[in-house]
Amino acid sequence: MKKEFSVHWKESKKPRKKRKYIANAPLHIRRKLMAAHLSKELRKRYQRRSFPVRKGDTVKVMGGNFKNSVGKVSRVDLKNYVVYVENAQMNKRDGTKTFYPINPSNLLIQEFNLDDKTRVEALMRGKK
Repeated sequence: MKKEFSVHWKESKKPRKKRKYIANAPLHIRRKLMAAHLSKELRKRYQRRSFPVRKGDTVKVMGGNFKNSVGKVSRVDLKNYVVYVENAQMNKRDGTKTFYPINPSNLLIQEFNLDDKTRVEALMRGKK
C-alpha cells in the first residue's frame, strides 16, 4: 500500500481507505478532521453542525468511560488524532493522574474559546 497522501482522493465507503486517509493526512488537513459536534444552542446561533476543536473550548464527552463529563480542552494532539479534556483523567499505577485520550467524534462543543479573531470570522463565515 502506498504511503503518500493524495489531495485528489475524495471519499470512499470502505473504512480501510478512510483510516488510511486520516493516518497519512498532513497536519493542515488533519486540523479540519478534528471537528466535534455543536450543542443545540450553538447550532442555532452559528447555523453549522460541527467545528474543529481547540484548546480552551468547553466540551461534553458523549461516549466512553467519561460519558457525560464536562470540561475544558487542555490539549489537542493532531499527530495522534486525540483530544485531552481536563475532567477526563485516569489514575496510573503509581498514583499519578494523567489525561485520558478522547476521539473528537465523541465530544460535543458547548462553549467556544473566542480569544482569536480569525476563529470568530470562521464561525461567522457559514452563517446566512
